[in-house]
Amino acid sequence: MSAGIRLLFLVKHSRFLWTHVGRSVTTWSPVGAAFNAKPHRRIDLFEKNGLFGVAELNCPAGFQVATAEALKNTERLLKKACTCPPGVQTVESFDQLSDGLCKVADLADFVKVAHPDPAFREAAERTCVEIGTVVEKLNTNVELCQSLKRLLGNPEVVAKLDPDTRRVAELFMFDFEISGIHLDDKLRKQAVALHVKLLDLNNDFLVGSHMPNRIARTAIPEHLHIHFANEGSFIQVGGLHADSPDDLVREIAYRIYLYPNADLMECLEELLRCRHKLAKLVGYESYGHRALKGTMAKTPETVMSFLQLLTDKLADRTTKDFQMMKDMKKKLNPRNSDSMCLCCGRYNIEPSLYSPYLSLGACMEGLNNLFSQLYGVSLMSEHPRAGEVWSDDVRKLAVVHETEGLLGYIYCDFFHRQDKPHQDCHFTIRGGRWCEDSGQYQLPVVVLMLSLPAPSRLAPTLLTPGMMENLFHEMGHAMHSMLGRTRYQHVTGTRCATDFAEVPSILMEYFATDYRVISQFARHYETGQPLPESMVARLCESKKVCGAADTQLQIFYAVLDQIYHGGLQNRSTTEIIRDMQHKFYGLPYVPNTAWQLRFSHLIGYGAKYYSYLMSRAVASMVWKQCFVQDPLNREMGEHYRREMLAHGGAKEPMLMVEGMLQRRPTLEDFVDALVSELKPNFETFIMDSEG
Repeated sequence: MSAGIRLLFLVKHSRFLWTHVGRSVTTWSPVGAAFNAKPHRRIDLFEKNGLFGVAELNCPAGFQVATAEALKNTERLLKKACTCPPGVQTVESFDQLSDGLCKVADLADFVKVAHPDPAFREAAERTCVEIGTVVEKLNTNVELCQSLKRLLGNPEVVAKLDPDTRRVAELFMFDFEISGIHLDDKLRKQAVALHVKLLDLNNDFLVGSHMPNRIARTAIPEHLHIHFANEGSFIQVGGLHADSPDDLVREIAYRIYLYPNADLMECLEELLRCRHKLAKLVGYESYGHRALKGTMAKTPETVMSFLQLLTDKLADRTTKDFQMMKDMKKKLNPRNSDSMCLCCGRYNIEPSLYSPYLSLGACMEGLNNLFSQLYGVSLMSEHPRAGEVWSDDVRKLAVVHETEGLLGYIYCDFFHRQDKPHQDCHFTIRGGRWCEDSGQYQLPVVVLMLSLPAPSRLAPTLLTPGMMENLFHEMGHAMHSMLGRTRYQHVTGTRCATDFAEVPSILMEYFATDYRVISQFARHYETGQPLPESMVARLCESKKVCGAADTQLQIFYAVLDQIYHGGLQNRSTTEIIRDMQHKFYGLPYVPNTAWQLRFSHLIGYGAKYYSYLMSRAVASMVWKQCFVQDPLNREMGEHYRREMLAHGGAKEPMLMVEGMLQRRPTLEDFVDALVSELKPNFETFIMDSEG
């Protein structure tokens, strides 16, 4: 069935009326209906398509076939890249080489964590290791590097390169340098061995960081068992339960979930040792120095200056926040007011009052309307073919521009299922690039993964305000991938500096809490009544309660990340967390806990966790300068796409920020942007909520 016919089929059959006896009827658009309706299991006896339309991946063994084909093409492209004359063709060959491996590795990287079938996950994991090993060898391939050196070492040839091509060539050379290309044979082999070892350590720590801890059922009061998963004579604790109104539930979860695991502790310690050894081997002072080259911050020293300056400017407000939290906890539980497990959520905000107005379908309609008004882009629901998706409840969206046509595909894996990670993530499955051979653009493909409750027969999936913000955040990543039209996949979409990659997603959170945007889609799923403006105002005010304490917590995490990656320490990771918590956070360390073992961001954001704070500062500046007056302004949307979204990583991140703001922000500007969002007089709101 052609794409056009499938779209027509969808529009004809997916309109959905959510009815309730004796109540009004709300009519959803096709995209809203696709996400509010329960999915229908499609049985195709004769179709055997592969995951994401990749023919080989219709069974776990297909990963071996896809890997073999990718490695065969790698050999061919390697010869081409090493022998072609210096020029644009050199960079194109490198990008083709990278693209061929990434298309298999990135897909496998997603499948190994998200597919419900263990056989698929295991096959994908083997592919990740095999291709990851090949990539590390290529990054230390002298002949391949010499080909690039011949290009970059020829001023006449370099002068003829367009800016994007030159930038990508320099980025490929940077990859060679941080991998130790300048080392002798013996040391290069050591570098490759460390890279390969780190692949295993990263995976082991990532898996372990999400594993639940358990405790005997008899160890906690029976009336609290319902809050946790049962496992025979044990209770499983798989998270912090930070949103629970019961402080005892929060404390139990905190102490059990964060209880130290000796094997995982050794895994983390070895991981940090290997990262430091690799950084020193290839010529860097620390892993942090290696990781931050090419970011907006550039160096660990700049990051620590940013974090210290922010801490100093927040000091008075943070102290007030913690005192207020302790006072409130003392009122709730006078006998246990000193616990670390303080709850500082959205005071006087009951999520269940908002959820009926925030059905998943309504929120998707809101995103569709927003993108249409800002960029001229529509989200169109497509029915995936049999075998194309890994679960029946995965939705597929085609992203279509009003004049440019189809931009790419977003697969929405939104609903909770057993063994699925409880993480909100964006995965690049295939990067966009211009294909010289075919004269066509390779369309990007991404996955957004959330963990939402599935719709029922009686009601659609209803989101809390926090879930809605997370949806907007992840869709910001997706549109970064869709709206970029980079020539090279090496710099497509979110393949840019980490402290810039979070800007588009965090900026979307501002749209998610602006009444002018919310009023376009937030309506009661049964009555059709709009969400009252007063409730939106209340929601926005509640987010500022404990805002300084929340920001200081993020500073603490970022500092911890910097210390861990700042060089070898003659103390344990737990001793470091105790000392840094005392210095950079207002609440004491709780004995016999090891929060760092749950710090999964150490894998993907090693030495770069500060990126969330710096990106939030940039997003705040962009919002206030460009969108706060009119969040639906098409001219500003086009300016934003042109200056920031379109380039991916093909332009220096600070140059993109400068192009958007028409000025180059300083470190003080970043700090002031974060501080200015916090109000010092939180007491007024708390007194009002108590009254």
